[in-house]
Parts: sequence; C-alpha cells; structure tokens
Amino acid sequence: MTTRSANRRALEILGVTAIVILLAFAGIRFATLDSGASSSQATNPTSRVGNSAQATSPSDPIAKYRKAGWIAEENAKPGTTDWHIPDDRAMWAKIQGYASATSINFSESVTIYVSTAAKSWQVSAYRIGYYGGPGGRLVWRSAPQPGVNQPKATVENPTKTWSAPWTPSLTIDTDETWPPGQYLLRLESDNGGATFVPLVIRDDGSRSDILMQSAVTTWQAYNGWGGASIYTGNSGRADVVSFDRPYTGNGSGEFLGREFEFIWFVERVGYDVSYWTNIDLHERGELALNHRGIIIPGHDEYYTVQMRTNLETARDAGVNLGFFGANNVYRRIRLENSPSGSSRKMVNYRDASRDPLNGKNPAEVTTSFREAPNANPESSLIGNYYECNPVSADWVVGDASVWMFEGSGFKNGDRVPKMVGNEYDRVTQGVPTPANIQVIAHSPVTCKTLTSWANSTWYSAPSGAGVFSAGTFGWSPTVDAICPNGPDTNVECRVVKVTENILGAFSKGPAGAAHPSVSNLSKFGIPTPRVTTPSATGSGTNSTTAPTSSTTRR
Repeated sequence: MTTRSANRRALEILGVTAIVILLAFAGIRFATLDSGASSSQATNPTSRVGNSAQATSPSDPIAKYRKAGWIAEENAKPGTTDWHIPDDRAMWAKIQGYASATSINFSESVTIYVSTAAKSWQVSAYRIGYYGGPGGRLVWRSAPQPGVNQPKATVENPTKTWSAPWTPSLTIDTDETWPPGQYLLRLESDNGGATFVPLVIRDDGSRSDILMQSAVTTWQAYNGWGGASIYTGNSGRADVVSFDRPYTGNGSGEFLGREFEFIWFVERVGYDVSYWTNIDLHERGELALNHRGIIIPGHDEYYTVQMRTNLETARDAGVNLGFFGANNVYRRIRLENSPSGSSRKMVNYRDASRDPLNGKNPAEVTTSFREAPNANPESSLIGNYYECNPVSADWVVGDASVWMFEGSGFKNGDRVPKMVGNEYDRVTQGVPTPANIQVIAHSPVTCKTLTSWANSTWYSAPSGAGVFSAGTFGWSPTVDAICPNGPDTNVECRVVKVTENILGAFSKGPAGAAHPSVSNLSKFGIPTPRVTTPSATGSGTNSTTAPTSSTTRR
C-alpha cells in the first residue's frame, strides 16, 4: 500500500479549480434516472435496470444528493489536506480504532471502538473526493472524548481468529450534512497519535449511473492486527478473520494506493456516482440493478458465492462492469455474523479437506474459485485470468482501434512505463472465457522465472452489458494525473482519456451493445481459450478443477 497520490495531491493543484470543473461539465448530463429520460432510453428496457423514476420527495433530505450535477457541486466546496496522516508507525500506534460496520445507509448511525493511552481523543470525518485537489472535505468533528486503554486482542481457536474485545467509545449519528460517499474517520489523540477508520455512507435508494465498490474483504484478508491474517500469523495463518478489530498500519486498509486515486478521478470529472462495499454486494446485491455500471477500482479478491452470483446477475441484466485492478474474484469465502453484527467474520480455509463444509456443500467450500470441489474460474466473469506476482513491467497498447482509445492518441505498441504490477491477469488457454473477448493491451512480463503476457480486456455480454478488466493494479494510481492540455500532456493523461471513454460509455447504458467486442486473439497469437457464454447460470464449469496460476500465491 502507498500514499503516493495522497501526499502529492497537496502539491498538484496546478491552478485547476472546482469552479472550472462545474463550468466544464455543466452541459454533461450524468443525471439520475427520471421521467424525463430520452426516447431511446424509454424504449430500451436494458438502458437502465430498475424503477423508471426515483421515489424521492423534494422535501426528503436525500433529494439534493440525487439531482443531476450534485457531485460537481459537492466538489466545489473547500477541500483540505488535513485528513492526511504521516507515514509514522509510532504515531499510528498511539491510537487505534474500528467501526461497527463497513458501511451505513444515509443518515444512519455507526459506533466506533477506540483504544489509546492518551488522556483524550477526538474524531474528524472527511469525505473523500476531489475538492479542487486536496482530496477530502471536513464534514464533522466530535468533541474531545476521554481516552481509554482498551484490552489486548483475544484469539478464538482453532481458527486463529483475532479480535478486539473493546467496549464502544462513541456512537456517531450522521444526518443530511453527511453526503453519501467514501469517508475516512481520522482519530487524533492528545499525545500526538493519529490513525484512520474507513467508512462508506451508502444511498440505498440511489439510481446513480456509476456505483463504486470498495473491496473491504480483501483489506481484511491482509489485516494481521492482533496476531494473524489470512496469509500469516504468530502461530500460523488464520482460517477466519474478524472485522471487529482495527486495520494494521495507518488503519486505512488497502484504500490508499488502490482506491483513493480512482475516487479522486471520478469526482474530479463529476460522474453521477454512489458508493458501497463488496459486503453490500453480498447483503443487498439486488440494488446493483439500479445502476448502469459497477466500478471496482482496487483489489477485489475475496468473494462469497452470493457476491459473485449478484455481480453476474447484474451483468446479465445489462449492468456494465469495470475491473480496474487485478486478481479479482479469486478466493471463495463465506461471511458469518458476530455478536457485533452481520457479516463480521470472513472464512477462508484454502484447503477443502480442512473446511467443515467439505462433502456437505461443495459450492460453499472455501478454496479458490478455480479449484475443486466446485471449480468456477473467475475468467468466465472477468474475461481474463490471474497468473502471477510480483511483477513490474510496461503496459503496452495491443489494439488501438478499439473504441475506448478514441481521442487518446495511443497507437499500437505505445507503452506506459511500469503500469503492469504487482499482480497481473491474462487471457489463458484452457479456462472458460467469453468467445468474443477482445484484447486491448498485450504486455510482455517476466514474473519470477515465468516469461508471459499481461492483458487488459473487453467483452460484450448477451444482455448488452460491457465488461472491462485492466488486469493490473497499476491502472487506478495512474488516473490521478492532472491533464489541463488533454491526452497529449503525457502517457498518464492518455490513460485518463481511455478511462473517461469507458466511464462515459458506462454512464449511457449497456456499453457492450453500443460497442460490441470482436475477438482479436489471433492478432496476438493467443490460442482459443475454452469458450463459455457469459450468463449468471452458466458461467462456470463443471470440471473438478481448472488450470492453476503459474505461481503459488501466499
């Protein structure tokens, strides 16, 4: 994880103001669906899934966050870099905390649990966006609270599940002054401590064009607070991890360096956007049908069967999907409740023989999706297939004739230095892959002893939905470039233009219908994969296993 972009935001304003953005986008209609939809939208039932109008009274406090252009208006408000926390482990250790939920609906309450040896502390809520460049706006600040040095972590065996047995510190009652969005709660103690608690405020009635999804299950998988993560631990890796504990480091999980930059970009441009987490995809996945596109900017590796089914159902109803990271939908997990709430424990045994559901419910056994006893590789949904890490390589344009390159200035063979990494995906022979998949980038890589290719891909589903996969973690950190002179400024600005083309198409409706993919694998000498027709009921494979990645992941 890196705070590269968070730190440089304060230095890269370049005279670009939020007022300019408002003027620039005044003529762009990224509006919520209403009775004034165009005739083409009204006659095309897949141009927007869900209700034909927003059931919101003008007097409803949420109404102002559903009108056209509210994101641009929000980002015209004064921003600040005060939300930043220095890269100082001693500072992080002086105060730690976690929230009772990863997301709450508009105007709901959330409880935070805080531990510090300081005499007092307070919490400040920053909504993350563009705000003229600083990337955050102070929405609320608590009164000083008495410091409590809470008990040490406890472990639940044999699953090695570490949690924080803390008493509640403060219940935060949000209201209409808290716009929906991604928040970082900044905890500050009077002895110089500071750390984050992430929180998403949803709008469950939203019909926004774009729905941004935060990959909190992956953040938790890598969280070793207390004694163990899904990967490593003091006495071995955990089989079950708990959300009832802080994140290690500065408390932000994998938000900074994986997701922040993309949010900064979408709010700078002014797209009609709302937010949720992948746990919301699990618990209320039907709401995905109310949007034109779902954007996954980061590392969304850990999925329940229900999460994947809900995402496939959205695609098969015409909802576009954009995976702007890599290694997505790779690990099969289960979510379980804890005394603090629903979906607060994440189960991932890795080895089928150790999972209590083995032999009882094969579909829920927590191996990887590509492994027995119910192999269903991610490639049938995403298009490409995870292969290896770590890697650092140039991203190479493979087919500049594809629609999303329009106006970018990219030509075949052009490179974006070091944009492929640290993990990558590719179109892979022998795994279920959409027959019409189109390669847009074909980048040579060397990963450990493996010489291979990384691919960015596009395919159109029968529903008309389009599915984009970057196949690298390097895409999201690139779109934070400021490009006052357009794509010709530098190669990062060309990537920004490609991203704008993708999200612009997503915002208009089923992008796969507007831009149908045509297989171009022969252009790159890629053998025909094992073809599948993308659909929620038939996207998987009945084989007992699928080709594994070329390197063993931790």
